[in-house]
Amino acid sequence: MNNASGLQLREITENTVRDICDLEVSEAQERFVASNAISIAQAYFCKEAWFRAVYAGDTPVGFVMLHQDPEIGEYFLWRFMIDKTQQGKGYGKATIGLILDHVRTLPNAKELRLSCVPGEGGPEEFYASLGFTFTGEVEDGENIYRIDL
Repeated sequence: MNNASGLQLREITENTVRDICDLEVSEAQERFVASNAISIAQAYFCKEAWFRAVYAGDTPVGFVMLHQDPEIGEYFLWRFMIDKTQQGKGYGKATIGLILDHVRTLPNAKELRLSCVPGEGGPEEFYASLGFTFTGEVEDGENIYRIDL
């Protein structure tokens, strides 16, 4: 397993957006997450969106997007992906650590929530292994998970 400690969350620029849009999950994972191009487009129309590219050194390896509402202390992992060629290297777990570190610095942050499409090959087991727990809530067919900060 490669060392994922050198990961960074970086702003996406006009010079890097195409590289980030070219990242993709495996065909079996496509039903679990929207493309990065769709996510970036949505982010530009949502003032609560915060999004970053995940880099290992100078190589883009993933994408993350949060829905942040500091006034009421709601933080939601809206999108998260690691490119299919970069999976299995510890980048997913390390990126979640970076996301949690970021959210902990925000006003009124007490928990991070996320939703998952249930199904074989989905991310639920991954999130559970990192300490996220199922809330019992289901929204639009997706199971809601949370982790205390």
